[in-house]
Order: sequence, then C-alpha cells, then structure tokens
Amino acid sequence: MTTITCLGGGHGLFATLCAARTIAEDITAVVTVADDGGSSGRIRRELGQIPPGDLRMALAALSPRDARGRLWETTLQHRFGGTGALAGHAVGNLMIAGLTSVLGDEVAALDEVARLLGIRGRVLPMCPRPLEIEAEVVGLEEDARVVRPVRGQVAVASTPGQVRRIRLIPEQPPATPEAVAAIRGADMVTLGPGSWFTSVLPHLQVPELVAALDGTEALRVVVLNLVSEPGETAGFSAERHIHMIAQHAPGLGVDRILVDEDTVRGASERSYLERAAAGVGAEVVYAAVAELDADGRATGRHDPRRLAAALAGLGRR
Repeated sequence: MTTITCLGGGHGLFATLCAARTIAEDITAVVTVADDGGSSGRIRRELGQIPPGDLRMALAALSPRDARGRLWETTLQHRFGGTGALAGHAVGNLMIAGLTSVLGDEVAALDEVARLLGIRGRVLPMCPRPLEIEAEVVGLEEDARVVRPVRGQVAVASTPGQVRRIRLIPEQPPATPEAVAAIRGADMVTLGPGSWFTSVLPHLQVPELVAALDGTEALRVVVLNLVSEPGETAGFSAERHIHMIAQHAPGLGVDRILVDEDTVRGASERSYLERAAAGVGAEVVYAAVAELDADGRATGRHDPRRLAAALAGLGRR
C-alpha cells in the first residue's frame, strides 16, 4: 500500500497514524479543528488560530522512530508546569502557533514542523478556520425526551446526557483544499477510531470532505471504537456507531468496517452490526486489534501493530 489518508483527532487518530506509518509510504492526517479546551482553547481564543492540540498529536505520531525522532515527539508533547502564563501549554502547540503567526498560514506552519521532524507525509486541518461543535443532547432534564443544545467540544465530550447528533458552527464550512486532494489521491482512507461525536463525525459535516469521500477510488475504512465512551456514546452498540455515520452523511458509502473480534462476539450482535454496515454498503471485517496488558486483558485501546496488520490485510474495492 502506498498512500493512506487518516481522518480523526485525538488519541484515536494517534493510534491509526502509528499503525499506518508501518504499512504506507505516504501518510496524510486530516484533523478536526473544534477543540476549545486547555492549551488549544487558550491559543484559539487569544490568537484566533485553529486549535493546534490534535494537529500536534498527529505530528508526534508520525515522528521518526529513531532517537532524534523520539526526542522531538517527547518535546512536542511536553507541557509546561507551574502556575505562570505558560502553565499547561504544550511545546508543540506553541511551535505551531508561532510558525502560523510568522508564515501567516496554518498549512505552511504544519508543513514546516513536519520538515523539522523529518516526517514522511503531512498533517492537515480539515478546515482552515476554527469550528464549534453543537450537539443535541437528551437526558439532561427530568423528562428524558427533552432535547437541549450543548455547545463546545469539551462540553459535548463531558455531557452527562446522551448525544443524538451534532452540527458544526458555522454550518457547511469549507474544507482545506489539500485535505480534499489527499482523500481523492489515497489508496486507503480511514475514519476513526476516536471520540465519535467530537473527533470522527465532524468530518462528515464538511461538505467538500464528504464529496471527496464519495468520489475517491480509495478503499474507505471505518475503524470502530473498542468501547463506548461516557457521555458521548454511553450505551452505544457497535451498529449504532454505524447508524450515526448514515445519519450525519446520508448516502455516503463505506467499503469496510474494521471491528475488534473480541469486542463484538455474539451472533445476534454481529448480525445487527452487519445489517447496519450493509446499509452504508460496507463489509464487516473482524480482526484482533485491541491492545493487551501483561495479563492478556484488553486495555480499551488499539494496538498499532495489530491495527497495522489488519489494515494491510484489507482488500481493495
């Protein structure tokens, strides 16, 4: 496999990129830009730039595995302590923000950091401007049927209610042109794993990205989460994750749904999942992709090596 484009954000995208780097010659990460918390939120509010945190994590994931690359990965991820103005800021966030201010362009800044790190590939924002996520949430009132809007990535990710759907503000934002080109020119495009409503589904609210996914000749792979997340997807079954894709991007086709073989084991549960997958034109592929601890128990995270083997084994459309 030559070229993989990975859509997502946060720790889920980090795992996918760590896997992809071992099986592809060229990798592009297309990253969400709606974070409004922590260091990213501060940079976003104070400088008006896209939040750099998820972009920084993607750069760290693609850093070379030699000693110099690991040094840069550690440095990018390092956060300042103390109580001063720098407290809580990640070094990589400040590098991206500084280069963006100097060069006047986020994509140019990210490309410059990639060159500094010796990365084989690119890290791109899915949209060239910061976005907000607004969710429809139930379960916040005594009447469980009442739907309330919750705005902001941190608020949506931590809501005690259950998210029904999301939208981006502003609605129908433009895509970064280089991200569209990366999807159209890839051999494989992955979506997920990650926080479903704040890292995965936001890509499907950008019309140009959806059109690129619809028109690409790449193998389109959805990597399902291993566990449901409190708040965002509490109580979600595997097939409900797929229903959310169909709801947020009606008509979009997918080719493969990659599922950990031990996460969905029952015959009836697999039947429901495969029926949901068929609704988006996809085949379900079961594989061992979960990380195991020293006692052989699943940790709830994807193992990059096992995920890489599973992705490499997927056939072309």
